[in-house]
Amino acid sequence: MLDFDKGGGLLPVVVQDIESREVLMLAYANREAVEKTIETGYAYFWSRSRGRLWMKGETSGNVIRVEEILVDCDGDSIIYLARPSGPACHTGNRSCFFRSVKLGEFRSVSLGGEP
Repeated sequence: MLDFDKGGGLLPVVVQDIESREVLMLAYANREAVEKTIETGYAYFWSRSRGRLWMKGETSGNVIRVEEILVDCDGDSIIYLARPSGPACHTGNRSCFFRSVKLGEFRSVSLGGEP
């Protein structure tokens, strides 16, 4: 069902608030991270920079409780429908997607917290 081979062992994971449907973050998961998420109900990912498994909120306390996992038509990306316990972004913003690109410009959009 899930095709880890296509992405070199990793799947892109979109984390979406289950109530508001706001996109909170994008991260990557290997098979172990997905299995751990299913087993515990908490969002686990593979850190490409640290080269290790990590649970969202393991240091900040801002854990993400996953209630459903959606799989795309090709099986090579997934969505965690989830309930965040705090800001999803390490910057303190609710979402990691607080900046936008308009007509060749880059600008910050304030959604609560500092960019």
